[in-house]
Amino acid sequence: MANPVPAQRAPRSRPSPLVRYISILLLVLVVVVGLAVLIAWASVNPKKLKYTIEQGSISRYNLTNNDHLNANFHFVLRANNPNKRISIYYDWIKVTVWYEHQKLSINDVRPFHQPRRNVTYLDLNLMAIQEPLHGVVARDMRMEKSSGNVDLDVKIRSKIRLKVGVFKIHRHLNILCGTLTVPFSPSKEFERVFCDVDL
Repeated sequence: MANPVPAQRAPRSRPSPLVRYISILLLVLVVVVGLAVLIAWASVNPKKLKYTIEQGSISRYNLTNNDHLNANFHFVLRANNPNKRISIYYDWIKVTVWYEHQKLSINDVRPFHQPRRNVTYLDLNLMAIQEPLHGVVARDMRMEKSSGNVDLDVKIRSKIRLKVGVFKIHRHLNILCGTLTVPFSPSKEFERVFCDVDL
């Protein structure tokens, strides 16, 4: 009886020296570019953008018997770009006013460019027109109206481009200005509110 012949393994194909050199070259290139970006970003030394609500007021307020709200909201947002080498393009900006997790009004702000080391003041004007308030929300709004102030939240979403030299970095910006105590009477003083920034 003949002994079985062991199966021969196919010889492993090794990558050619040219493929290995190209792979090493690409790896080195990726590392060098990554380091260059890291060094450039560190030299820019980016600082956090700062936003505050400086003024806030409500006018033409009317909460109807069937719990529909009419009101004009006005806020002044202070946008501070403290960076020496970064300017900002705000491509679109959406502002929303909230009360007890219910959206009262939304509006767009005109796009603008903010230079380096610049403070810009933006007028935020929003209107609630026949906005239905749900049971508890309407009741709480009436109670706060009798106290002379109402606690609101202002949320701002924006698509921005950070310009560093000739490069532009696209980002989404979320700003939350929470618990603004807004007076119904213009004679009452508004206290500045610092906003949280998520970039």
